[in-house]
Amino acid sequence: MAKVCPVTQKGSQVGGGYSNRIRATKFNPTGKVRRQPNLQKKRIFVPEINKTITLTLSTQAIKTIAKNGAYKTLKKAGLL
Repeated sequence: MAKVCPVTQKGSQVGGGYSNRIRATKFNPTGKVRRQPNLQKKRIFVPEINKTITLTLSTQAIKTIAKNGAYKTLKKAGLL
């Protein structure tokens, strides 16, 4: 499964560890945490080209497609 959304270009990010209060009381170096985007596999029907496309999209991209339409959004992202 892809780790980057083709519409919004959302990918993984490296996050921090824990709060300064914990860091002040315990000597335990904090580790980095990789945070993955919420990607979902979706089948989208595009009526303008009369085809169904299967994509791995972020939830934000799914909302964008629902609002603006599949053809317009996918064309702007360069997927059509």
